[in-house]
Order: sequence, then C-alpha cells, then structure tokens
Amino acid sequence: MPSKKDVIKDLRKILGEEAVEDDDLVVRMYSKDAVYFEGNAIAVVFPTSTSQVSALLSYAYRNDLRIYPQGSASEIVGSSTPAEDGIVISFNRMNKIKQYSTVDMYITAEPGVRLVEINEFLAKEGYTFPIDPASVKSATVGGAINSGAGGMMGLRYGTMKDAVLGLEVVLPDEKGTVLRLGGRTTKHRVGYDLIRLIVGSEGTLAVVTEATLKIVPLPENTVNIAAFFPSLEDLANAVVELKKRKFNLYITEFLDSYTVEKTVEALKLKIKGKGNMLIVSVDVPVEAADRTLSALKEVMVSNNASSIIEARSLKEAEEKGIFDVRRGYYPASIRIAAEGRKDPRTRPIVYVEDISVPPSKMAECVRKVRELAEKYGIEMTLGGHIGDGNLHPVLWFEEGDEEKKEKVFRFIRDLMQLAIDLGGTVSSEHGIGTTKKEGLIMELEANKSEKALDIMKEIKRIFDPKGILNPGKLW
Repeated sequence: MPSKKDVIKDLRKILGEEAVEDDDLVVRMYSKDAVYFEGNAIAVVFPTSTSQVSALLSYAYRNDLRIYPQGSASEIVGSSTPAEDGIVISFNRMNKIKQYSTVDMYITAEPGVRLVEINEFLAKEGYTFPIDPASVKSATVGGAINSGAGGMMGLRYGTMKDAVLGLEVVLPDEKGTVLRLGGRTTKHRVGYDLIRLIVGSEGTLAVVTEATLKIVPLPENTVNIAAFFPSLEDLANAVVELKKRKFNLYITEFLDSYTVEKTVEALKLKIKGKGNMLIVSVDVPVEAADRTLSALKEVMVSNNASSIIEARSLKEAEEKGIFDVRRGYYPASIRIAAEGRKDPRTRPIVYVEDISVPPSKMAECVRKVRELAEKYGIEMTLGGHIGDGNLHPVLWFEEGDEEKKEKVFRFIRDLMQLAIDLGGTVSSEHGIGTTKKEGLIMELEANKSEKALDIMKEIKRIFDPKGILNPGKLW
C-alpha cells in the first residue's frame, strides 16, 4: 500500500483537489456514527459521479485500500464507521433526483439524496416514497439501501427490500466495474436477484451510485386514533381485532405506559392520556371518515381502552399531537439519559434496539422485555411498530460506567435470545453492523442454518475478492 501522502496525492488526481479532505478533525467527524462508535480513516472523499466512484474503487483495489461508503451515518449498529485505516466515501455531493414518473410509479435518485427531500419533491404530485425510518430527515437513499431501512408504514409497504426497483452499483475490482441491475418496472426477473443481495448488505458488496425506487400515491385521507389501555393484553387484542375486521391499516404504533409518561413529562407534550398507547391510522376516503372512526372507537372500547383521541384527517392528528409521543420517545430518552448522568462532563450512550416477533407474541414479548430491564436494573423506554411486531427498546449508560455498560450488553444479548425464542429475529431494520454479530450467529444456530454464514462469506468473496469494502461488518 502506498504511503498516506501518496494516497492523498493520488486521490486528488482522480477526484480533484476539492473532493479530498484529510484534515484530522474533518476525518474524525466522518468516522463517527449516531451512537458512539468511532473509527479511523486516511481521508474522506466526495465524488460527484459514478465514473469517479469507479476510478476510486479501481485505485483502491490495485492498492489494497479499504473503502467505507457512507450516507448520513445515522445508523446505530456501527455499520458505517471505518474499522481500520481506509477511505470514507461521502455521497453528500451525489445528491440529485434524476427522473421520475407517476405513471410508471418510480423515482431515480443518487445515493446522497435524503428521503425527506424525495417526499418533498413528490408531494406536489400527490405521491410519496413510503419507507420512513425515524431518521427520515437525515437518512439518505444510499444509507437506507445499505441498512435495509423500514419505518412506521412497514405494515403496509414493507422495508427497502420491497421498494427498490433498480440499482447502479460499482464493484471493488481492477476496473471498478459498473453494474446496472433491475430497471423501472415492478416485474423484473432476470437470473438471480442481485438487487436483494445488495439491499441490506451494509456496504460490504458494492457501492450504490444510483437507485430507482417504487413510489405510491399519498392516501386521499387518513383517520387516526390514539387509544390508551391499562394492560398490554388489551392493547394487543385490539390490534388483533383490527386485523380480523380487515381495516385498511396505514400505521399501527405502540408505546408502553412508562414510555408515555416519561416522554410526555420530558418533552412537555400537550397530548393527554395514561397507560399503554396505541396509534392507528386508516386509509379511507373523506366521505367514509366518520363511519371508519366510529368502527375504530368500537374496537378500542370493546378492548377496554381508558381514553381515546380521534382525528378525521392527518392535519387534525398533527394538531392534536397524536404522533408526538411516538416521534419523541427517542429524543426524550436522550434527554432522560443526559439528565441522569452522575458526571455532567461525560456523555450518555443511547442504544435503540431492533427486534421483531410475530405480532401475536408482542404482548408477551413486551412483558418479558420489561422483566429483563428489571433484572439488570436498567432504565428503558419502549415502543415500536406493533402491526408488524417490530419492537424498539431504548436503553442507555453513562460513558465510563463500565458496570452499567456490561449490564446493557448482557440485556441486549438476552433480548436477542428472547426474540429468537418467540419465533422472531434479532434485527428487523437496523442491520447487523458490529453490535449484532453475536445475534446473527445465535439466530442461524437456532434455525440450524449455520451453513448460511458460509454462503454469505462466499458471496462476499465473489463481489469483493480482496475484502476492501466496509471490512469488519456483519460477521
């Protein structure tokens, strides 16, 4: 491998003077993720075209340089941080929406475009891209593809693996080979589905330089309810009944009673209600709003809801703050963690966990998660996408508190085992990165599918024979 000085010189020849940054402070900023993981890199580069990415990967291959693709680094499993000296590729400058069609229902964008920008662009046409992670305002197209992101509309629309029609990617080989996979049609079956291999691969197989995404019409109207239940069983039974009665569910979110209380208190939210909170949105025409709301309330009341807040439109729901607790419980957790520090000079380390179980097991899972928190003496907020069984416990420890850190990590291991025992998965939409490697092995062993890891490693070798793309991730 050439010296650092020679690498910087070569990179500037390939990409231009303004596209290469080797200042230590800048490199350090791009070597962190959204939790606390921090790595090390030689430089950060800012390509503006696929041809530049191709030239960069060809150079990296020939000189055995490690490459770390990066969107906004909003991930929380350590998948975007450089694990060893190498080059971080930031796609901040590849941020163009290239084309779209509401007739063909697609939009094509570069990897640095933020998801919120896509939806602001599509809103004027009455369309949306329905994958909406909590970090939607900062998450980029490339990052969402690499992580396999999901969101609140997952029950209806799935995750990124269900939303990508086509990809342009660059391989880490001698030529920096460019592949164009898929297209602009919803049906496309030409050989093995390489797109689905790349979606969720956490930047370990190829570098995404363009994506064609499936878009959908915005709903004409949604009716919305926030209902509060004394018991988790009643809340879960309400969700079961909603599904049995064939409501056209758009969003189904949940927070447990402790989280509701702490979030409302920490953020001084206006919404009133105590107990376990269920938020439901149903896609209906305006003329059916009253009838649908009445039917929703009937389900909630019959399952012992103690109070109900209703809204006949999304606008009214926002005015009443129906979604505020769900959106706010992560920032509230950060505030609670910060305020609970023993030493104000330290920082709180906040984890958002990401397991899924069959929705019918959600109430049991929540009870057992709370039992785990009590076992380890860990303060925790808890919510998730109850419609598809995706649970997000948020927990924290103070930097430097090794005893609490060890308890948190033991909690996470037990949490992953709980998900497996209930027929679920250790990772739903956040990925594996560096924090869930053990969970990946646990799940494969539980399914007696250890051979799958060998297959994954062979796939990695085919795409990336020198192992230079985001090494140290997934396993």
